[in-house]
Amino acid sequence: MKKSLFAMAAVTAFAGAAQAQSSVTVYGIIDYGYQSAQQRNVTGSVGTLTNQNTSGFSGNGESTSRIGFKGNEDLGGGASAFFTVEAALNTDQGGIFNSGATGNRQMFVGLGKKGLGNASIGIQYTPVHEAVGVTDPGGANNQNGNVIYDRTGGFGAASGQVVAGSGVGLNSISGMSTNTSYTVRSTNALVLKSENIAGFSAKAMLVQGGKDSNNGNAAQTTTSTVENSGWGLGADYTWNKLYVTAAYQSFNNQTLGGGIFAPGYNGAGITPGVNSKDGQQYYAATYDFGIVKAFAQYVNRKVTNYSNVNNYVSRSAQQVGVRAPITSAVQVWASAGTGSINAGGSALTPSKFNGWQLGSDYMLSKRTNLYAIYGQTATSNNAMATAYGTNTAGTTQNSYNANSYAVGVRHTF
Repeated sequence: MKKSLFAMAAVTAFAGAAQAQSSVTVYGIIDYGYQSAQQRNVTGSVGTLTNQNTSGFSGNGESTSRIGFKGNEDLGGGASAFFTVEAALNTDQGGIFNSGATGNRQMFVGLGKKGLGNASIGIQYTPVHEAVGVTDPGGANNQNGNVIYDRTGGFGAASGQVVAGSGVGLNSISGMSTNTSYTVRSTNALVLKSENIAGFSAKAMLVQGGKDSNNGNAAQTTTSTVENSGWGLGADYTWNKLYVTAAYQSFNNQTLGGGIFAPGYNGAGITPGVNSKDGQQYYAATYDFGIVKAFAQYVNRKVTNYSNVNNYVSRSAQQVGVRAPITSAVQVWASAGTGSINAGGSALTPSKFNGWQLGSDYMLSKRTNLYAIYGQTATSNNAMATAYGTNTAGTTQNSYNANSYAVGVRHTF
């Protein structure tokens, strides 16, 4: 009995000492509500109309539901170790977690030093996405109408199951799909961040996805080599009520001996395209007037074929917006933007698109809010290539129109 009591006391003392030196936090978002979306396509010389509609109860109307774990350990002398593991929650299908690349949102470990900054390695947000996160008037929500953080809105179906956030269609050539504008996160990334010094802070990202060579078997004479890499830089400055930020990032994929050029637009964006050079840049500014906060944003992306510089997909967009508190509990926002996309290289003339969005949040507490969001986008006279990104002019003209809305409740923990 005495031995048992002594062992229990020893374990308790050890756990208390460990807890004093490190901490782990569980956090996340649960978002559910009602969503509705509509997409209209008019294609061909005779004007063939395709009209798709979807509506119902689903998740992720304002934010993607997720769960995460953060840990921090004091190493002494101003040094610390930290980690983050985060996964998307499967709000509309069987099972708890989303599987695959989009489900694994972030996972990294790092070291920090007071007065200098920190370094981390793993699956992480890119410099552009971190800049968008603090300069988007609608909080980078999941509805149509945002030309910077472009989403399809609503939900669709796959394999007989409801899939939130997939919208009623994924028309990348329209310029408004799911993250056609920039890469959200990257695997195999080393990220360095400085502390804020006199209003300035900076970050850098290096991606090394490895180089893989394979010649198959002895009878195969062609060697296929795949190499993924990337890098990024970001900087921001705060002066009183003014905030400005700029970021650039580039991802490369070389598939020698095989592989057809593909832009690699992807919702998670953790892998680049095929045989492509993918350059992305973002600039934004905000100013808080007190009664209203103003936003200005610009994004540009160009994905070029390694073998043919005339074969590319490019997209650029600019957006302005405002966000204002109506009461201490209610905030409203509005945004509007325009842009252009070229889905076929030098053989095509870029097509124009536009979008706008309105939304509001009603804070029931610091962690729980009700929301209502509406947005729509349109692309007219979109000249499509005969195949996506092939630098071959086609004769089909495509007019695209989509809208969506969501009302729901979001709880953060």
